[in-house]
Amino acid sequence: MADSTTVHSPLRRAAWRLRRRARKRLRKRARALRRRAYRALRIPPDLYKMYALPGRGPYHRRRWGQLVRTAPAIGVEEHVAKVGRRKIEEVTGCHLCGERRVQPLFHRRNPKGGKWNYWVVRCPRCSLLYRSPAVRPEKLHVLYRKKYSRFLTGHYSGTRQERYRMVMDAFDPVFRDGAGRRVLDHGCGTGLFLDVAEERGFEPYGVDLSPDSIDRARERPSGRHAHFGHPLDVPEIAAGGFDVVTLWSVLAHLARPVDDLRMLRGLLADDGVMLILTVNAASLQLKAHREHWGGFTKNHLAVYSPQTLKLLLRLAGFEAVVFRPWYGEAFERGRIPLWPRQARRVRRNVEHGNQGNMMRAVAFADRDAPRRWGIDGAEPLA
Repeated sequence: MADSTTVHSPLRRAAWRLRRRARKRLRKRARALRRRAYRALRIPPDLYKMYALPGRGPYHRRRWGQLVRTAPAIGVEEHVAKVGRRKIEEVTGCHLCGERRVQPLFHRRNPKGGKWNYWVVRCPRCSLLYRSPAVRPEKLHVLYRKKYSRFLTGHYSGTRQERYRMVMDAFDPVFRDGAGRRVLDHGCGTGLFLDVAEERGFEPYGVDLSPDSIDRARERPSGRHAHFGHPLDVPEIAAGGFDVVTLWSVLAHLARPVDDLRMLRGLLADDGVMLILTVNAASLQLKAHREHWGGFTKNHLAVYSPQTLKLLLRLAGFEAVVFRPWYGEAFERGRIPLWPRQARRVRRNVEHGNQGNMMRAVAFADRDAPRRWGIDGAEPLA
């Protein structure tokens, strides 16, 4: 006679799979109904509530200020001794100012229950937020999933290309016409931005450390100058003279940001510009969600605010920078149904210290370049 466990286990597994599918369908329907209700009643989505609802912005700013004021500053060696260090990690001070003291803020864990986790600390001198212990530069590949190019395609591609166009348009007329200009996309991935650059007339170049991503990029007509490796190891890129260098969600991944941006500054022409989009350490979402903020990902090593980004750009040799507040694609495209008063409150909270969830900026190698381009809001760095 067969074991009852053996007989019934396939049935149990099938029943479990059916229940799981049913729960997924119910959750999907519930989310759709909630979105419809939000749109009908003009209730702000969760990611916009701290910007749109009255009193939320000042409340989260006060709570964040209290956290920063009360977090003790200790030596980085003492901090690492308390929290431990993995084989891929090392003990370092602040990436910008070299300060050896840190303010431990919170312990970031994988929201999906995976193994990765790390401590987020603040530099008490320059206020940079970064991961400590840090990851050794030669071990960065451990943080990236296999076949990383799969993540950079599909639905991601359409939304990202829309984002690229929106960011470039915010600095009009700098990126309106690329005729006769060369652009280098540092960390080009599968070449999504190379398509956008070419459609605007730029001659696009790309470089990335993911070989399968570069293989995908070279399948595009715009990817004929996509290269695997470090920029200085590729002769046609190392020759420099680029009019534009772009960093699309790359800055937070750099283990040696000052050295890397100084190198990229050297690849620019004398009147070249660098376009940066990165997560924002001044974000009101960060202040509200803290260790649960989506900007603290597995492979982000440091996150910058407008103040720490200006310091980084000055150390790298740039002379001026222009910021544009980030309201989010959905808000800027008018896809979020808000009451006029809510929309005004979103703008006020974002513009109060540039507290959008992302940060977009253009750095200029020449201090007078913003005036020549006719772009306002330039801040000198030298």
